Amino acid sequence: MSTIQRKEGILKKVGIPLAIVALFGLMFMPTPEGLTLEGQKAIAIFCSALILWVCGSLPIYLTSMLVIILLPVTQTVAKEKVVFATLGYDVIWLMVSAFVLTSAMIKSDIARRLALWMITYFGQSPKKALFVLIIINFVLVFFVPSTTARATLMVPICMILLEIYKAVPGESAFGKLMMLQGVQADAIATSGVMTGTAANIIAVGFINSQTGADIGYLDWLVASLPTALISMFMAYLIGFKLFSIKKEQHFQEALGRLKIEYQKLGRLSLEEKKAITIFLFAVFLWASENYHLTWFGFKISVYMTAVISAVLCLLPKVGLLKWEEAKIKWDLMLFAAGAYAAGNTLESTKGSQWIMGKVVEGLNLESLPTHWVYVVVIFVCMYSHLIFTSKTVRTTILIPSIIALAKTLSMDPVTLALAASFTLTYTVTLPPHSKVNTIYFATGYFSVIDQMKYGLITCLISATIISISIFTWFQLLGYGL
Repeated sequence: MSTIQRKEGILKKVGIPLAIVALFGLMFMPTPEGLTLEGQKAIAIFCSALILWVCGSLPIYLTSMLVIILLPVTQTVAKEKVVFATLGYDVIWLMVSAFVLTSAMIKSDIARRLALWMITYFGQSPKKALFVLIIINFVLVFFVPSTTARATLMVPICMILLEIYKAVPGESAFGKLMMLQGVQADAIATSGVMTGTAANIIAVGFINSQTGADIGYLDWLVASLPTALISMFMAYLIGFKLFSIKKEQHFQEALGRLKIEYQKLGRLSLEEKKAITIFLFAVFLWASENYHLTWFGFKISVYMTAVISAVLCLLPKVGLLKWEEAKIKWDLMLFAAGAYAAGNTLESTKGSQWIMGKVVEGLNLESLPTHWVYVVVIFVCMYSHLIFTSKTVRTTILIPSIIALAKTLSMDPVTLALAASFTLTYTVTLPPHSKVNTIYFATGYFSVIDQMKYGLITCLISATIISISIFTWFQLLGYGL
């Protein structure tokens, strides 16, 4: 038994006792000042679930089902319909549709064709293959203004590449690294482009309206993209240190066979043409989301685009897939439902806001030198996704507060708030922290503890790079301190 397996075994054994102690200890301790009883219960349930998800003591879907039971039974939420309704969230529909699209691409062989072409021409080694996928993520962010849409596009490609490499889910370090770096690249690329996610646009709106600044698309791009590129390159290198793929260096031997497999595919089949048409249709709708109102008079959301595409895949004669051929992981749906129920309750009961308030109060920012305030704020914002599961909620709470803090301390509010805004997309630590995480986690190639380890380190590196950029790159661009 390896050291890693022994550690995982220990975690599984201690997970349930730790979760029980956390649940009852937090739930029945005296309610702190400023925190509601419901908020206290939400924190207790969330922390105990988090322990079980990280330790892997129970299947992740079973932990989520326990969360859905505990929230109404402990009267943390007033109506049980609130928690049961999470299975109908738009993200669940997105995940179902993503699995249908993935199944269609696999059945048609178009994904296999694309994967074989990419590898034989650009990814002659594992490291090159991973680097190509990162580049694709950074290119897509300019055209597809949705993190979840980009994940839905990338996961099928990754799945086929790993199938060709015969990477076994849960065993292959290469598969683990590919999926984890997919999460990283999606999040970090989003931080580099203002239109990469709605949270970035909301942040700019707060900065411009509350400071009188005029931050635009190019301002954000010039200030953030260099730090995003450096952060991703560092995360790329760190990934190989955390998850060694040296034992899987059999790819050069397989390269010749892969070229033969690619040649065997011949010309595009009818099913491949159908799959690529539906796929490009989805890409077009995702990429043009900002223009839908002008063109159609209504907006087609990321989620609706995914559902429409899934319907087209399943439609008789038009599509290429039968329902029974769609490989949908329903255990993941249950996991996501419980995770969102816990996270949303933590926010609706103001438990997450109370925690963040105590963090800021405990750090005593007003007494720190100006340079340290910048660093502390960046690190607090970077790790705030551990408390707030929604980028939009974090942006709405943190950016106005940061602007007010800067004004109080006679600091430049634009510099502080803009730099803090670059951290808001780094939701890379746990599967429930973003829809992208959940979609990649569904592949089964990495565990909760794998993502937590890689995510925390990536956040540390990225927060450091953003902090340094405030005193170097930002100054060259003319921002004040």
